[in-house]
Order: sequence, then structure tokens, then C-alpha cells
Amino acid sequence: MLDENWTGSSTVPSRNLYPHQWSWDSAFIAIGLRHLSPLRAQTELETLLAAQWGDGRIPHIVFNPSVPLDAYFPSPDFWRSSTAGRAAGAPRTVQTSGIVQPPVHALAAWLVHLADPGLSRARGFLSGVYPRLAAWHRYLLHRRDLGGGGLASVVHPWEQGMDNSPCWDAPLARVAPAPARSFRRADLDHGAAEDRPTDLDYGRYVRLAADYRDAGYTDRTRDFAVEDPAFNALLIASEHALARIARELGANGTARQARAERLTAALVDRLWDPEKEIFLCRDLRDGAGGSLIPERGVSGLVPLLLPGLPREVAAALVRTLDGPHFGTGSGLVPSYDLLGEAFDPHRYWRGPAWFNTGWLLERGLREHGERERADAVAEAVVRTADASGFAEYVDPYTGEACGATGFSWTAALALDLHHRRHAAPHAAPHEEPHEAPHDERQKLHKS
Repeated sequence: MLDENWTGSSTVPSRNLYPHQWSWDSAFIAIGLRHLSPLRAQTELETLLAAQWGDGRIPHIVFNPSVPLDAYFPSPDFWRSSTAGRAAGAPRTVQTSGIVQPPVHALAAWLVHLADPGLSRARGFLSGVYPRLAAWHRYLLHRRDLGGGGLASVVHPWEQGMDNSPCWDAPLARVAPAPARSFRRADLDHGAAEDRPTDLDYGRYVRLAADYRDAGYTDRTRDFAVEDPAFNALLIASEHALARIARELGANGTARQARAERLTAALVDRLWDPEKEIFLCRDLRDGAGGSLIPERGVSGLVPLLLPGLPREVAAALVRTLDGPHFGTGSGLVPSYDLLGEAFDPHRYWRGPAWFNTGWLLERGLREHGERERADAVAEAVVRTADASGFAEYVDPYTGEACGATGFSWTAALALDLHHRRHAAPHAAPHEEPHEAPHDERQKLHKS
């Protein structure tokens, strides 16, 4: 299905539901593609980065001009990137959205390089993407430090990637929704309404995006401004990756390594809740300095992937992962607190298990020496991905498919876990094998 979703220069998440290129989807897709075609994996990231704005942001959607406008909403004529985003340096030759998604790209670039270092060096892959990735991180660290504590903020739930999480309910409640008659939801043509965000929440998403557009995509504290643990954990993981890329290119990565350590300390200081034993989101509009949002989401577990996390914090996260709030017994990790009032095993990001968060948590467990737990998550992800038809997300108890099927990052990340389990089952995450045996690569290509 990765072949079926390939457009010639990038991979769509889903032919019907998501017919364009998505930012963090492409990063996760490249991580899987590297085992089938390192060249395609490099091209995936290069295509995305070619749409980067002048201020450094990587837009969350790069639109395919051959796709009809009514195939997806919000469409290019809603975002108006080349006009509304002109002052922020939006590209003139391609239409994009104006918001961003989690910065997993440098981590993906490093892993793609490791898949075939010879090809990467011959093509100048890392030297080509490094300046763009560095500009992306500068944008987040300077333009998006809305709370003044060193962490990046998101200004729309779509930016964090876990769009419909109950963690957003409180800050979204102060947003007046756009009138229902002012937009048409294309997502309901391809998914059950009971699995998708409500019309009320969608109206709020549209209002936030329209207000951001009408302000010229300028970054300042707005009606919605939140520091999210997963978004920042991925920024930190990518800072570690940029340090490795810098060293590969013959530069000194010490400054980036030190920045990653400072960001980890800021993450713990601002978002860690020692009583709940999980990281929480900080609502920056809720009083002076903001306040922590008490909802437990899978975002609060994702910092486990960081190598510099204090030992006691990592141990507490493992306890939370195994405990009653997230432990399903299936090996699948729900996107929201099993005991939370808003838990729904089928509704978008309000309970279902997602394969990208499973991949991140498997990586985190392995990073902190929890091999048996990591193996259990990896086995559950690979087994359920195949059994569900590579679904977008699944019921965390039963593995029942929800959302789209034939979903690209599900296939790509299952492929990556399958490859790593067979090629080097006990390797640390930064010690990835370069290539699987030929017969294993052929077997995986058919999946």
C-alpha cells in the first residue's frame, strides 16, 4: 500500500480521506520507506522541505494541485497561503496550509541516512536538508516560545497532531465556533460520524484556523496557545538527531546537544506532574504563566523516548503506561485515559490506539532498558496493523479498525518495527542496523 499511496515524489496518508502530503505523516512514512527504498525515503522528506516557508515553518499540508478542491477541507482556497502568508515567506509556487505539525523530521532524516549512508553521502542528502531543519527548529524555539519558558507552543489542535484529544476541551471551550453553514466536512464522506470530531469542535477548529490566516499567520499568544509534551519531546529528539547530523557533516554538534538537554529540563520543569506521574499540557491563556490541563493523554507519555529524561521520571512513566489509566492488556496504548470521563474507544484521539504513538513508546521503552515491554508493544503494533488492514487507528481493547484503512504511516511504522525486531532486536534506538538481508527486504516489500 505504500506503493499505492506513492505519488511519484511523496506519499499520501490515505488516497480518499487525506489526498495530499502531510508533514509528520511524511516523516513517519520515510522511517518505514527507508527499508524498502532509501532513495524514496530521502525524496519524501526533500519534497516536504521544498515547501518550507521563509520564516522556517514546515506547513502541515502541502497540496497536490491535481486534487479537486472539494476532496478535502480545509482546501487551498481556505488557507490562501501565497497571499495571507506572504509576509511570513510562504512559497509562491506551491499551495500549503499555514499551521505546522510535530517536528519529528530531523529524527526521520537521521534514520533515513542510516539506512544507506553511502547513497545519502553520494546525493548530499544530509547537507541538503540540514539548513532547512535547523531553520525549522529556530522558528519553533524563537517564534513559538509563547510562554517564555523555553518550550514551543501550538496555536491550533491540528498542530499537535492529536486533533480531537480531550486535553483540548478546556482551551477550546472559549473559542466561538464558525457557523456550520460556512464549511463542508469532507472527512464525513469517508469515515463514520461517531468516529470523527463533532461538528461543534470542528467549527472551533475552523474558527481558529481562519483567525490565524486573517492575522497573516503571525505568531503571538492567541485564543488557543498550549505547550504540549509530545510536540516538545519530538523537538528535543530531533535536536539530538540534528547534533548527530552536524557531526556527520563535520561540524560540532555540542551546542545542539546542550540545547536538547536544556529543553529536557524545561519540559520536566513546566509540564511534569509528579502526583499523576505523567506530563500534562499547559494552557498559556489560563491566567499568569498558564496552568496545567489535568487530562491524561498519550501525549504525556511520549517524552519517554528522550535519552536525557531523569531516571525517576522515566520509571514513573513506565508505571503509568502499565497502570489503570493506559494499561489495556492488549499491548496497544490508548490515546486517552481509560478512566477519563471523555474516553471513547472509537472516536478520533479520544481513546483509540494509534500506531505512531505506539512506535514512539516502543522506542522510549527500549531507550530506557524496558526490553520486554518494548517487545510487547512492537508485537501488538505489527500484529494489529496487519489484522486491521493497516487502519488509521483501532479500538485499544479489541484492535477493531477505525477511520481509514490502507493508512500509510501504519504500514510504514509496522514495517520499521518488523525490520528492527528481525535485524537487531536488542539494538538501542540510535544504533539502527543499516539494512535487512535481501530476502527479508523482499518479504517486507510485499506487505
